[in-house]
Amino acid sequence: MRPLMVLALIFFTGCSSGESHSTSRDQGGPEAVPVSTGVVVEKAVPLDVPVVGTAEALSSVQIRSQVAGQLAAIHFAEGQDVTQGQLLFELDPRPFQLALAQAEAVLAKDTAQNVNAQKEVERYKALLDQGLIAREQYDSYVANAGATQATTGADQAAVDTARLNLQFTRIAAPISGRAGALSAHVGDLVREGDTAPMVVINQMAPINVTFAVPGRLLDGIRKYQAVAPLRVEAVVGKSGGHPVGRVTFIDNAVDPTTGTIKLKALFDNTGRDLWPGEFVNVSLQLTTDLHAVVAPASAVQTSQNGTYVFVVRGNRTVDMRPVNVARTAGAEAVIASGLRAGETVVTDGQLRLTPGAHVAVHDAPVGATGATR
Repeated sequence: MRPLMVLALIFFTGCSSGESHSTSRDQGGPEAVPVSTGVVVEKAVPLDVPVVGTAEALSSVQIRSQVAGQLAAIHFAEGQDVTQGQLLFELDPRPFQLALAQAEAVLAKDTAQNVNAQKEVERYKALLDQGLIAREQYDSYVANAGATQATTGADQAAVDTARLNLQFTRIAAPISGRAGALSAHVGDLVREGDTAPMVVINQMAPINVTFAVPGRLLDGIRKYQAVAPLRVEAVVGKSGGHPVGRVTFIDNAVDPTTGTIKLKALFDNTGRDLWPGEFVNVSLQLTTDLHAVVAPASAVQTSQNGTYVFVVRGNRTVDMRPVNVARTAGAEAVIASGLRAGETVVTDGQLRLTPGAHVAVHDAPVGATGATR
């Protein structure tokens, strides 16, 4: 009895093993390669030129005194916004008031002498007409009257100068902007033509951003600028804003040393995102391609024969296809030829792939913008 049970057990085990090997062979075949995929889309894509620019104040004024004197008062604080015409500095006006009073006194004296000289000319003219005096005597009175009149004119100019110097003791802001650091303080003796300015005022809004682009883009820039001012977007810091400006200046020559041409864009800068002297990343938008074929940039691979992508076919195999990339913008690649909208491309796992290989997509397809679809 016992030998029969052993034989039955051996027979059952052999049958089970045969079924197992048969099932493995039935499910055999090439192993699927796990990959991530993305979808090729057609959409509007701007043609941008990313460059680094420098923010520049539209107007920058160095404030200096036009007369020498002691600084009596300062009417603003460092770093403060000031408006055009706002009083900034006052010099001690007393020396200039005295100079003006002295000039006016001299003018009054010489004016009285001039009036008397003119009356003498009138009196001696009557005597000359009667033949009572010689012509030479009359001519000397005429010359004296002319001299006193010229002296009066010079005195009037001296009065005007003294009055102007008195006005110069009150220094106002010629533009609206932001005041910088002070280099003069109350009690200092300031002089006309001092090398260091008392303060510098930079106009903050609007503001220019200057940047250079390759000279080969000049024809396109001129073409699109003739239609409408070109749009320029600035990126301020990692978490800053993205102010938008417009191109207002194209230089009149390409720099032969660098092969670039200088442009300027005007920004409103009402939020003070841009600061004079600051380096900023800017993007010059030339035009918009309304029907661009866009694939994830990670799908594009490079070989000795050029760029290519792996396209996933309906039977879960891949086809290695050469493509021409027009340009890359961030995580997106604009495809000039080789792909159509709606096709699925491999974005990760290409190193293990060969043409015709089976793939297993281990995540949902990702669109050209990186969003899961």
